[in-house]
Formats: sequence, C-alpha cells, structure tokens
Amino acid sequence: MTKNNNFDFLRFLFAIFVVISHAYPLSGDHESSQWIYKITDGQIVLARFGLDGFFIISGFFIFQSLQRSNTLLSYYKKRFLRLFPALFIVLVISTLLLPAVYRGVTPILENPQVYSYLPNNLSLYNFQAVIKGVFDDNPYHSINGSLWTIRYEFSLYIALSLLYFFKENEIVKKALILMCFICFIVLYDFFLSRFAGSSVFGMIGYEILDLGTFFVCGSLLAAFKFEKHIQKWMLPLAILLVIISIKYDFYSVSKHFLLPIIILIIGFTQLPFFSTFGKIGDMSYGIYIYSFPIQQALVYFYKLNVYELMFWSLIISIAFGYLSWHLVEKRALKYKNISIFK
Repeated sequence: MTKNNNFDFLRFLFAIFVVISHAYPLSGDHESSQWIYKITDGQIVLARFGLDGFFIISGFFIFQSLQRSNTLLSYYKKRFLRLFPALFIVLVISTLLLPAVYRGVTPILENPQVYSYLPNNLSLYNFQAVIKGVFDDNPYHSINGSLWTIRYEFSLYIALSLLYFFKENEIVKKALILMCFICFIVLYDFFLSRFAGSSVFGMIGYEILDLGTFFVCGSLLAAFKFEKHIQKWMLPLAILLVIISIKYDFYSVSKHFLLPIIILIIGFTQLPFFSTFGKIGDMSYGIYIYSFPIQQALVYFYKLNVYELMFWSLIISIAFGYLSWHLVEKRALKYKNISIFK
C-alpha cells in the first residue's frame, strides 16, 4: 500500500468520531443529542459512522494484504500482529488499574470476573464488558465497550482468507466477492426488518451484517481496483445521493453502496498535510481501544459533563494512541516479515 494517501488521517478522524460520540452516553447524556443525529433525523450517529469508515478501509486494504501474502500463515500472522499485541497491553493495563476504581462488596481478589476479564476479551469471542464493582455507579456500566467490534473484524479476516484458494483466478475471486456482497445486502434488509432488536441473535446478526457489508464492499472495490478508475464526478454525485437518501429516509440501505465510494475517493485524493499525516503514526487503533476506559475513569473520578469529557478524553486518548503505536503496534509489526520457521 502506498502511503501517499489520506487513509491514516481518515482512520484517525473516525477514531475521534467514536470518542466524541461515546462522550454522550458515558456522561449520562444521550447520543440523540448529537447535532448530526438531529439533522439526519436519527439516521447517523458519529460512533457508527466512524465504525462504518473503519470497516470500509479495512476491507479494502486487508484484501490487498491477502493478495500480497505468499501463504495463509503469513496473512494470519500480519492480522495477529496488528490486533493482539496492543489489545493484550490495554487489557493488562486495565486489569492492573482495577484496584483504583474497584468498589465491589466482594474483595477484589475473590471476584472471579477480575480473573476472567483479560482471557475472555483476549479470546475475542467471549467478550466481557463488565466486572461487578467497577464503574457500577457510572451512567454506563462497562469497562471497555469499544472492544465488541474486534471479534467481528477478526471474523471477517477469517472469512476473507478463504479467497486465498482462488488467488490466481481473478474471475472466480471477483464473482465470489460480488455474490457475498449481494447476500449481505439481502440478509441485512431481512434482519433489519424482522429480527434486529428483538433478540440477542437478531442484534448479533444485524451488527455482523451491517459492518460486514461495508467490509465486503471495501474488498469488492479492491478486487476491481477501484483506485485506478476514480473520476472527479464520482465524489459530488455520491455525496448528493447520500443527502437525498437521508432526506427521504433510506440512508440505512444506500450507505452500503455510497459511503465506500466517498471514503475511498477522499482517501486516494492527494491533499497537502493529510497525505503525510501518517508520519506522526497510525494512532487510530490505540485511540479506539483506550478511549472508552479513559472516559469511564474521568467520569468516575471527576463527574464531567459531556463537553468536558469530550475535551479531556480526546487529549488523553490521542496521547495513548500515539504511545500505543510507537511503543507497541509499530514494534510488533516489525515481525510480520520475519519467518516463524528457520
């Protein structure tokens, strides 16, 4: 991937959107107070928009990463190094700092949830949001609610890896991704209208289909080398169609077709400063995984209102994102091209 683009900045911006959006519920306010929620009649929430952007960019570049991988082992190794070292560190830090905020009836060393927190969340598929006695009296009871998306991200990595077996057959590969995208769209509408919100199964299905559709669309555009076919008229047309879809209340479907086009065009349009933003470091993942516990701690100790929480958590989260990239993520990624077997 060439670094002469704006994707590092876009990922940073999407992480900031998540922090800003989370400040509302974590301070006791509601996400419906967001200006973008109001002007779109509840169709857009900043945190969700940020996640959509993450999954679009991820789908596009993870597909390219799979294409460059000589073996499935090397592909999974890169995916592991990108996610797990930083996740492990944030979980360890969170666990070590638990005594500072623990107010449970049961002594902390006798609380089984304390011992299960790290392995459950590191496993991805046994997500543990709470420990009884930690942030119980905060407006939102969770230690790190942001981590729920990582299992979906990794699941999509696994699903995408199946294309490795069709790596040399462009026609079959493109056909499979296109079929997958169509299936996701159809199933998304099915879940949205019938099951979403009515059961745990329905909500899980809705989330994986919503985020997964963005990921698959990103991969589809990568397979067809969208970056080589970008035309100037595409961006204003796509933005206009988004505005129309919001006005006539069908954004929930149109977004899966239009947002990937808008985000990828902006990402590949060379702009001063934004194209070189990555020189600072890719802080987005660190901001994403640290911001939630940071915000919860600020609310716990200082009882901040939404705008105070927004301001201070952004500053601290960006600092932690910077440190996470330079001290953990960047160093871990140095091992991606080192053979496991000598």
